[in-house]
Amino acid sequence: MGFLLSKMLAVFGDQEHKVIIVGLDNAGKTTILYQFLTKEAVHTTPTIGSNVEEITVSKTHFLVWDIGGQESLRASWYSYYCNTEIVILVVDSTDRERLTLTKDELHQMLSHEDLQKASVLILANKQDMKGSMTPKEISKCLTLDNITSHSWHVQPCCALTGEGLPASLDWMKSRVVAN
Repeated sequence: MGFLLSKMLAVFGDQEHKVIIVGLDNAGKTTILYQFLTKEAVHTTPTIGSNVEEITVSKTHFLVWDIGGQESLRASWYSYYCNTEIVILVVDSTDRERLTLTKDELHQMLSHEDLQKASVLILANKQDMKGSMTPKEISKCLTLDNITSHSWHVQPCCALTGEGLPASLDWMKSRVVAN
């Protein structure tokens, strides 16, 4: 009976799904969060700690935690992992020099026991910038093909215009419905 009830709640959208947005500082995490929410670019400042917002996509409720990406804050990311269903990793597609650091943070994060069932959405942000890496280049640099224990997807996007973000919300919804 409990299984049937939880499936019915999922279908009718009364269930809330926890999402965390992580990435290095200046990747565009907060801009993406507010683009999801307001569908417009919002001036932001570096996040110290976290921001949390509820985003609804056709009766599916996501509680989205945007976590600061400065080096001093990354050590506390694990405290947000409990009950996380989707990890959004925002990558600055123009920041080639720090992509190895992003890869290390991602693989360390995915080894945490609280994220064993989480799906991973890589947002390749700043695709509007000249010289930005393609999603394929980012995928290769992050060694995503080695990740077999989590479903993952790379979505090119631009936080300022919102391009690519509706598709990412659709992917998120498909993941929680599948689970």
